Amino acid sequence: MTRRGLRARLALPVAIAAALLVAEAAVLLLQPDDVIEPADVPESRFFSLEELDRVRDFAAGQRALGIGAVAVQGVLLTLLVVRPPGRTVRLAERAARGRPIVAAALAGAALAVALRLAPLPLRAISRERALDIGLVTQGWGDWAEDVAKATGIGAFLAGAGAALLLALMRRSPRRWWLGGSAAIVALAIVFTWLAPIVLAPLFNKFDELPEGRTRVDLIELAEKAGVDVDDVLVVDASRRTRAANAYVTGLGHTKRIVLYDTLLERFTAAQVKLIVAHELAHVKNRDVPRGILWLALVAPAGMYVVMLLSERWSARAGATPGSVSSLPALALSLAVVSFALTVVSNQLSRQVERRADEFAIELTGEPREFISMQRRLVIANTSDPNPPGPLVWLFGTHPPAVERIGMAVVLERR
Repeated sequence: MTRRGLRARLALPVAIAAALLVAEAAVLLLQPDDVIEPADVPESRFFSLEELDRVRDFAAGQRALGIGAVAVQGVLLTLLVVRPPGRTVRLAERAARGRPIVAAALAGAALAVALRLAPLPLRAISRERALDIGLVTQGWGDWAEDVAKATGIGAFLAGAGAALLLALMRRSPRRWWLGGSAAIVALAIVFTWLAPIVLAPLFNKFDELPEGRTRVDLIELAEKAGVDVDDVLVVDASRRTRAANAYVTGLGHTKRIVLYDTLLERFTAAQVKLIVAHELAHVKNRDVPRGILWLALVAPAGMYVVMLLSERWSARAGATPGSVSSLPALALSLAVVSFALTVVSNQLSRQVERRADEFAIELTGEPREFISMQRRLVIANTSDPNPPGPLVWLFGTHPPAVERIGMAVVLERR
């Protein structure tokens, strides 16, 4: 084999190894220091066997259906790579009247719709199970409306992304990954900034937390934490679910803390304060910008792998890179690389969440109430408090509830 042939053969595995190393290095660089290691506590100390059987039976079925839905999308993409959809491509090109970028946008939107609809039967089964257990409150008609909205938004974004990436590929066939990585980071910033005020209101109603004891307590808590809170909003989550949650979203003037109305209705004042204190930690530690910074560090290496993978898979299918026919290969490459890098980024996410838990317990001085709150969240959300380790490693953005309880145990002992 010639030196050039050897170099070409090694390019992809070397690029994959480099991307993973960069991702791990970015995690080490950005992860919080001195996060407390949780105590090893038995789950049976906090949950009865009946409770564990109930949540695990539900969670195991939901996981299987979720993995099955992803597998359906993966199989569909693989089939489209092996056998490019020539008829769809020709229809898109005809509709675009010879404008390849417009054709790419139409084909990208069609691909997004197909990927959204293919696993819909499995998602419907998952939803039926959630209805049966009492977790979901939304009717099927409203659910179908939500699916239609999400599909339309996804098609628009996929079409715009396909047009942008193919334009970059046609303009600079060997260096488009640089522009692609910059575009992905820019879109992440814009999406994080605008989603709370543009997309979220399409699905839910958001109101200011009303005046009263709860609002006074939470404002005082934010002042104690040294956090300037722009907005504390309540979302009408109860129109879809009985689950309880809270989250931080947005950047700059769109930054806000959002509480589920189910949280305020079903949890004690002390537990609500703990959950809000956890979210205040994310604001204080600038965890949303931290995630965007991780993406900025990793995107170039990841997009270089996407370029090499999509070129290889397009060539096997007889499609020219940068053509509309190469879109399935590009989409599959993005999906594979995104999944691999997300597994790495989840390490950072779990450490960030551990630090937020520690901050919340120390701010409120309520480790025992934190344990009670975690137990209540598990029951309300019908979630597995201690899922298998490999699943946590692959998919876990938060530590399991048993680990979070273990941290509270350590702080309580102190």
